[in-house]
Amino acid sequence: MAMHTNHPVSALPTAPARETTGHLLLRAWCVLLLILGLGGVGLLNAVGPTVTAVVVAASTVVSAVVWLVVRPPVPVRRLPWIAAGYLVWATASVLWSAWPAASVLTLLLLWITTFQALFVGAVLTWRDVVRAIASAAKWVVGLSLVFELAVSVIVRGPLLPGFVVATEPGQVPWSRGALLTGGRIQGIFGDADLLAAVMLVAVIVFGVRLAVGAPRRALLVVWIVVAGFLFVRAESITGVIAAAFVALVLGTVLVMRTARRPGERTRWYLLYAAIGLGGGATLWFGRDTIFGVLGRGADLIGREGIWADVLARADQHPIIGWGFSTPWITSEPLIGGWIADHGQPVTQAHGMWLDAYLQLGGVGVALLALVYLAYLWRSWFFAIDRPRWDLRDDRPHSPLTLLPTLVGALLVVQGLTDSGPLLLWGWMFVILFGAKIKQTPLVGVGPSEQSISIERGELQRPAL
Repeated sequence: MAMHTNHPVSALPTAPARETTGHLLLRAWCVLLLILGLGGVGLLNAVGPTVTAVVVAASTVVSAVVWLVVRPPVPVRRLPWIAAGYLVWATASVLWSAWPAASVLTLLLLWITTFQALFVGAVLTWRDVVRAIASAAKWVVGLSLVFELAVSVIVRGPLLPGFVVATEPGQVPWSRGALLTGGRIQGIFGDADLLAAVMLVAVIVFGVRLAVGAPRRALLVVWIVVAGFLFVRAESITGVIAAAFVALVLGTVLVMRTARRPGERTRWYLLYAAIGLGGGATLWFGRDTIFGVLGRGADLIGREGIWADVLARADQHPIIGWGFSTPWITSEPLIGGWIADHGQPVTQAHGMWLDAYLQLGGVGVALLALVYLAYLWRSWFFAIDRPRWDLRDDRPHSPLTLLPTLVGALLVVQGLTDSGPLLLWGWMFVILFGAKIKQTPLVGVGPSEQSISIERGELQRPAL
């Protein structure tokens, strides 16, 4: 006989899982580190080298303390040891460097960037890493737009680093104030090519967030439009070529994901290899016509002359190089002012591989090639392979896995005409993604992902 009772049969309602305050603060700190990585050049232009050095040093100390407190699980065998080999060789170059002071200073920046990249990858899950990069990109996009708008409305002319209004012709501006009047803009970076590269990163990460089903999708679309607008206004030929290559890689990955049978990917590899080689050959042999149509010289605004000068000096020490210095420190007479472009000292070789050859010789180029080969190899299969750790082979791909390989495609193209991938956000992403893929090859699976998810409130702690 059924009996009436006031006691419910179902379980009592519980509060939804929430992130702990500590994890929210940790992610916010990682966002700040990524802002420094993406927009560090803007900070240097705004407050100068001394304050920037203090900020970088203080952030490193804080990250080290947090790492010791949090103690995330980091398998030593899965650290990026190939990249460590490049770092060791670069550090050893101080012994024979022609500019030892510049080598020590820039090596500190390189090691700090590497440490911060490892820190972010160790304390955040894959979902949090992508979320933090998107948050940092929003700050950089927003600051660039507001900065250019303020210079155009208030200054109405070129602005020099340190917020000094340009008074003489020929000075290198931080911003030309051209947002409303037309012409190339440079954002907070003071460099149109660098602005275009970072805006392309922003479009990629916003697109990944959109594909993964992030909240406030309409706002994400707005951020993509703003980043795309700044990318177009940068008028960077390197950025346009990089965007085309990223689109090609994205299409290739999506096609590769449809393969079901062994050997099915081979024909796609051959097809896209032919497209890539054909496009590269067309771009190189037809550069006079192509760059002329796009309003650029075939020598990429004097870069072929810079390459010739750098190569001539690099050939004098082809094995071990002249000593590490990325970027070139202008206070060093042997490297800071030996090449000038429009009366201004050049601070890089405008080519990642040529810069590595000049500074670290053939040994450095080989080590750097191994670093990028390992990164591109892991990120490629991280993107195209289905997540699998048992007999199931029908699990869906995660859009999050697209980010490392698309950023890698961007860095490969950027490195042909710029040395940016050797420092700051370029090197930071290579270490961050490379180490993260090696330690956590499956999104949401593994000891590190699960332990951090517990702190986020997504999982329950196991009973003791």
